Amino acid sequence: METSVDYATREENGIAAYKKYTVVFILGGPGSGKGTQCAKIVEHFGYTHLSAGDLLRAEAKSGSENGTMIQNRMKEGKLLPTGVTSKLLEKAMLESGNDKFLIDGFPRNEANRVAFESDTKIEPEVVLFFDCSQEEMESRLLSRNQGREDDNIETIRKRFKVFLEFSIPVVKYYESKGKVRKIDASQPIEEVFKDVKAIFAPKHDKASV
Repeated sequence: METSVDYATREENGIAAYKKYTVVFILGGPGSGKGTQCAKIVEHFGYTHLSAGDLLRAEAKSGSENGTMIQNRMKEGKLLPTGVTSKLLEKAMLESGNDKFLIDGFPRNEANRVAFESDTKIEPEVVLFFDCSQEEMESRLLSRNQGREDDNIETIRKRFKVFLEFSIPVVKYYESKGKVRKIDASQPIEEVFKDVKAIFAPKHDKASV
């Protein structure tokens, strides 16, 4: 159980004060195949997959005061206060019991990035950027049969525009720090995963690949 001293230490030094965490950010446009590849990384390399969007949606449905605020902001199309998502991610990391995480679809913007690094005192070890043309992503999203309301051409193009405007600067920031590994996500799933494995395999025993 976390003591008041532990909590004070974490507030000051982030969860990095507890132990060494390995964090990989997964970025890519809508339809670039991030979720599919995350599932394969989890299976082969033992990471815990955290989706920022899933955590926000779960919190919004929880009925908590924080959840109600998130739900209202989402309905109104307003940005969430800085740090909300990073706090949810921090909580999920602490509760998971693991020390290796894929954080999918995050940071969505520079404010997310700054808040996460400030709150947790953790920088990602690697940023995987699934690079795919807008045409290919549109084709995939329109052909998938998941019944998602946002899989229509107008909404897809809006999401892509938001990704370019807000997420690409995050990619460029981490490129300047030598942390980005760009993956050609237009390839078939297994070919993409070969490229992904080449990035993760050196960190693990070959028997686990």
